[in-house]
Amino acid sequence: MSKFRTLKEEAWEANMELPRKGMVIYTFGNVSALDRERGVFAIKPSGVPYEELNAGDMVVVDLDNRIVEGKLNPSSDTRTHTVLYTHFPDIGGVVHTHSSFATAWAQAARPIPVYGTTHADHLPIDIPCTPFMTNAAIQGDYEEETGKQICDIFRGLDPAEVRMVLVAGHGPFTWDQTAAKAVYQAVILEELARMAILTEQINPNAGRLKQELIDKHYQRKHGKNAYYGQK
Repeated sequence: MSKFRTLKEEAWEANMELPRKGMVIYTFGNVSALDRERGVFAIKPSGVPYEELNAGDMVVVDLDNRIVEGKLNPSSDTRTHTVLYTHFPDIGGVVHTHSSFATAWAQAARPIPVYGTTHADHLPIDIPCTPFMTNAAIQGDYEEETGKQICDIFRGLDPAEVRMVLVAGHGPFTWDQTAAKAVYQAVILEELARMAILTEQINPNAGRLKQELIDKHYQRKHGKNAYYGQK
């Protein structure tokens, strides 16, 4: 029996949540789950349809991108996950999808503005979007450079507060303390992206939500005196 059984099951369960939530089709997307103490993470194998996946198919990789356990090739985005785990020390799960609305914003290379309190309930700033990757980076280690792009735009941002990003021309990445929570962030990002597009369709001149409302909604849920939910 695999000594990584629990980790692989965690990664598999999180991956299977993506099609259940309508976040992926066919073989799109991937989720990884990190065991930071052992310095390894389990990730979806590359190009395998979700309906064919089982927990044993998850590939265990170390933080030097070496396969520790698994018969299949890991996701082609593995090196991006590795960079995020290395640079964001408090995270334990990473998700990448090509969900329609978030990817549309990424293709437009636009941050998603805070148009309403639903957005402010989850994060107090616009959802960031990286610049387009340079030709030199594209021709280098593309997946690693994708991770570096994300880290670059997070200079001055807290990845424990802002758990989502758009990569220009590519798509969304999210993260959190666990793989399951990172999937939650991906679903929330997709919904915020959808709402923002609808807002601009209804009113192309819609303005960013007033700062007082942003602060109120974020702080009542995440601030030191938060009162949202049950104690």
